[in-house]
Amino acid sequence: MVRIRVLVVDDHRIFAESLAAALAAEPDVEVFAAGSGPAALRCLERAVAEGRRYDVLLVDADLGGRPAVGRPAVPVRAADEDGMVDGISLVAGVRTAHPGVRTVVLAEKDDPRRAALALGAGASGWVAKDCSLSRLLAVIRGVLRGETHLPPALLTGVLKELTAARKHRSESERLVESLTPREREVLRCMVAGLGRKAVAERLYLSPHTVRTHMQNVLGKLGVHSTLAAVALARRAGVGPVDLTGDVVERGGQLA
Repeated sequence: MVRIRVLVVDDHRIFAESLAAALAAEPDVEVFAAGSGPAALRCLERAVAEGRRYDVLLVDADLGGRPAVGRPAVPVRAADEDGMVDGISLVAGVRTAHPGVRTVVLAEKDDPRRAALALGAGASGWVAKDCSLSRLLAVIRGVLRGETHLPPALLTGVLKELTAARKHRSESERLVESLTPREREVLRCMVAGLGRKAVAERLYLSPHTVRTHMQNVLGKLGVHSTLAAVALARRAGVGPVDLTGDVVERGGQLA
């Protein structure tokens, strides 16, 4: 018999253990539990090293008690045991590090916006925590067949959220395209959390020149703060500059 390997990720121990015990009663299910995002990632990595990959993760939407806001932060592999990794960010991290694993988000209540975020992060389903065991098993088996599962009552709201997200993304992409190559590089540094002095050192520019570039970036993007610029950049798919690689070359076409 081919057994389905399931990992329950929930920081509420009683719920996690109860759910794991219920699933383990199924003859074709092998289930384990983890109490945090970092612990779940370690379980996944250990399973890969031992040749025993997981098939499905059941992830608490409120993992860590901190709901995701905006675009999920990835990767999450650097967090330690005490690090706060919310459920939707964990979904995104698993999609990046373990693309063959299906994830299903377990939620206390239906929330179209967060369900849309979860799907955008790579989840294959959104299920109420109080659903029946038979329903949950049907979802687990369904996502392994490539299906996406949502409660019918959420479908319209999630579609609206996804449509709005695509619209915001296209508008954000248009604004980012209005930046010069140098301004886009400065924006990527801002996304990476670099301050004016650090940007100046990286790009071999004076702090005054960096300040001017930053002001131009805010003006062209139509925002009034670095935080807002970073949020818009993320919607447009702009990632942070690689802080581990070589510094940007001096002068040339980027000047």
